[in-house]
Amino acid sequence: QVQLVESGGGLVQAGGSLRLSCAASGRTFSSRFMGWFRQAPGKEREFVASITWRAGNTYYADSVKGRFTISRDNVRNTVFLQMNRLKAGDTAVYYCAAGSAIGVPTTESAFGSWGRGTQVTVSS
Repeated sequence: QVQLVESGGGLVQAGGSLRLSCAASGRTFSSRFMGWFRQAPGKEREFVASITWRAGNTYYADSVKGRFTISRDNVRNTVFLQMNRLKAGDTAVYYCAAGSAIGVPTTESAFGSWGRGTQVTVSS
């Protein structure tokens, strides 16, 4: 099992920035990649970004390309999500996830471990 704990959520004004962190513990060696998903009230959970542990390959949803950056700290088993130029549409609970499925890690089914989430609210 992989335990994931998110942090860094909060309230920010539109156009501002915020950085989320996700600390992984437990059987981290079993995960090939880490990622971020988000879910707003009344909406389905959607993919945001992901990164592989070994090569650091990154993947982004079109809606956040150019604004969000995912990165990793292999020593501390931590992943980050730097969010810039935030807008009201980014308001959601952001979930950290880990998985080892083959292929491109951009679908919910590819991830097997999930954090409890952290709230991000963008005021307009």
